[in-house]
Amino acid sequence: MIKKLILQFVILLTLVSCSVAKNTIVQKDLNAAEIKQSMIKALEWQEAHPIIAIAPTDWTNGAYYVGVSRAHKTTKDMMYMAALKNQAYKNDWQTYVRLHHADDIAISYSYLYIGMNDKRRNFVDLEPTKKFIDAHLYDDDSFKSGTHIGKEGKSILWWWCDALFMAPPVINLYAKHTNQSKYLDDMHSFYLETYKQLYDKDEQLFARDMRYVWKGNKKDLKEENGKKIFWARGNGWVIGGLALILDDMPKDYKHRAFYENLYKDMSAKILELQPEDGLWRTSLLCPESYDHGEVSGSGFYTFALAWGINNGLLDKKHTPAVKKAWNALAACQHEDGRVGWVQNIGASPEPASYDSWQNYGTGAYLLAGSEVLKLK
Repeated sequence: MIKKLILQFVILLTLVSCSVAKNTIVQKDLNAAEIKQSMIKALEWQEAHPIIAIAPTDWTNGAYYVGVSRAHKTTKDMMYMAALKNQAYKNDWQTYVRLHHADDIAISYSYLYIGMNDKRRNFVDLEPTKKFIDAHLYDDDSFKSGTHIGKEGKSILWWWCDALFMAPPVINLYAKHTNQSKYLDDMHSFYLETYKQLYDKDEQLFARDMRYVWKGNKKDLKEENGKKIFWARGNGWVIGGLALILDDMPKDYKHRAFYENLYKDMSAKILELQPEDGLWRTSLLCPESYDHGEVSGSGFYTFALAWGINNGLLDKKHTPAVKKAWNALAACQHEDGRVGWVQNIGASPEPASYDSWQNYGTGAYLLAGSEVLKLK
């Protein structure tokens, strides 16, 4: 009997401790110096522990160095620019090899950023980026022709929602850098194809690919609670990409309203779905499947929402939600700088853990910090 009472007391004490810790994360105010220190620690750890999915120029590094670029844009800390230049030089300014796959141009965001912010003559080489973009947009390929559609719906150039982070922000930035609006117009045409195929207007979220688009029959994939499957990082790719696009898109661009309205609709839904502890679960409509939040999706949401507040597209009343998200993200960083609780490479909701990390998770963390630092 005594042992049973002791066990019940220990369990109760643990629950209270967890509750107090959770409230501490939520209520902690932001400190710019701490955020900057946390971001640098994340950068230093990631640079010392590179991880490559396919090659140094693949999409995982592309997403990571987007975060490094934005961290430099906000802080001007040369640690970030040094990392950017080092990887670009080692990569010889190359993209990855699949000219018709959006993933393989993501790395060029960092190249363009260097080219627009470093004036060293004959250092930056954007010719591989131009070659990729021209082939990607204007060559015939199996996606555009729909020769192997499959269950994923590979009948359009950007047939999976992740692609909307990988290619459009790069093409948009290239159009800005070269002052060639034709690239922006063609980017918009392909973006609309993805929007029409994967965006669920009722849920204000993107299906990862056609496997997850409901067709109203028994074959529709469902979560355990019967709801549609919407992947947190998948939608993080989209809304994070929207913030990047809008940040570089001309204010008077003829289709800008489409991106602003899509951003606002998705932001409203993402805010509605934020769990009490601040971190979004990998399955947005079935959060009960996972007992801990996931950092890469949550990092992209935090970045995008903070960007919206900082740029007047979101009401400042949402600032507490974004601060809560950042504090929860920061609590997932290890003492050595590593960012944990990152879902591994995938295409659907899966669990993460304290020790799971990826370079794109660090990129999302740096993106989040880059905008949270600007919150008033």
